Amino acid sequence: MTSTTNPAPGSGGPIDPHHAGSFDAHRPPSAELLADCVHCGFCLPSCPTYVLWGEEMDSPRGRIHLMSQVREGEPLTPEVAGHFDACLGCMGCVTACPSGVKYDELITATRAQVERNTTRPPAQRLLRSAIFALFPYPRRLRALRGPLRLHQRSGLSRLLRRSGVLQRISPQLAAMEALAPPLGRPVPVAEVTRARGARRGTVGMLLGCVQREFFPGVNAATARVLAAEGFDVLAPAGQGCCGALSAHNGREPEAAAFARSLVDTFEAAGVEHVVVNSAGCGSAMKEYAALLADDPAYAARAEAFEAKVRDVSEFLAEVGPVATRHPLEVSVAYHDACHLGHAQGIRSQPRQLLGAIPGLELREVPDGSLCCGSAGIYNLLNPGTAQELGDLKAANVRRTGADLLVTANPGCLMQIHSALERSGTPMPLAHTIEVLDASIRGRRPSDLGAPAAGRTPGRPTTT
Repeated sequence: MTSTTNPAPGSGGPIDPHHAGSFDAHRPPSAELLADCVHCGFCLPSCPTYVLWGEEMDSPRGRIHLMSQVREGEPLTPEVAGHFDACLGCMGCVTACPSGVKYDELITATRAQVERNTTRPPAQRLLRSAIFALFPYPRRLRALRGPLRLHQRSGLSRLLRRSGVLQRISPQLAAMEALAPPLGRPVPVAEVTRARGARRGTVGMLLGCVQREFFPGVNAATARVLAAEGFDVLAPAGQGCCGALSAHNGREPEAAAFARSLVDTFEAAGVEHVVVNSAGCGSAMKEYAALLADDPAYAARAEAFEAKVRDVSEFLAEVGPVATRHPLEVSVAYHDACHLGHAQGIRSQPRQLLGAIPGLELREVPDGSLCCGSAGIYNLLNPGTAQELGDLKAANVRRTGADLLVTANPGCLMQIHSALERSGTPMPLAHTIEVLDASIRGRRPSDLGAPAAGRTPGRPTTT
């Protein structure tokens, strides 16, 4: 494989769109999309791995150059696959690109090829197998809650972190232990939450996996806010994983199976919209039409489903407020989750909702568009790189001088919480919807704070 320090536009010659080279024939990265990249370099400052390492092949244009070479017949070696694995999938380059290159589609297709056509070292295979046997399954995560809560309350967690023993044994296990948020009691969400006041419609709500089990207060707050805004909320208890982790890591058949199941669930519920409070989940669900395009039984249904999906901030901004906002005298640093800002293009809506709360002061995080290092399971697979990015994000958050950090993704909450704890400067964190919930309910700013998973303000949502 030829590796250049600065691939020139058109390097490698024209790509035959009908020839997949060393990629297999199932959905290789599109030759037309690869040709859109003119290698201008505007993507470089937006790419976390390039910012950290300064390596061309770990930049978006460098990875596109590698994709083009593999399409031309160069082998998909473990070294080349490593450059694709090193990508966080944050899509900052998509926002930065003046040519409109669809890097998101290219890296998704390439990761599926890597998953099918390369063999990772045994330790990596074992770790990935363990992750995907656990995180997409809410019941398995629920079974983990008890032992994890006991571990945290015993003081062993603090001892392990101070001693560094687990870090020396396995950085990946140490990262997993450090990222786990302090757990409080479960906060159930009823399958049906009735609208308060005049009814404006019916929406479905994704419960998620990590969100459901590690941040249950976020789901409860989401149901309360939607009900306060006049919507019946249906949260089918039997719903499973949306497939985001699988889709974003090249596990296409697994992602498709999760997607089909979720389409079935919400079709049966008969809702007008499906509201999502996790940025990564929402991003994946808005790609169901592409994921299931080759499935004759689901292609049209996936397209119809995708049209109903809304991030909760997107939905609330669309319908407009009816519930009274009470003052919250607090300064807030808002962090754009990558799969909300870059992948879905949702930036103004959360700021609009937060800015409408009386007394709340919104502050921007310096270099806010740079990924915090969470990136789904990236911080478990690449803990060293993720910690560097987390430390950068924590320092920039602290520079705002804000009272509270707010974001819209459970992975970001865990990642930034861990980085702030590691720096010795912890601060309260909350999900966007929790801040809105506190304002609508007339709560105090002190009711908001880290960890989101450990707080259970108010009563469980009821029918």
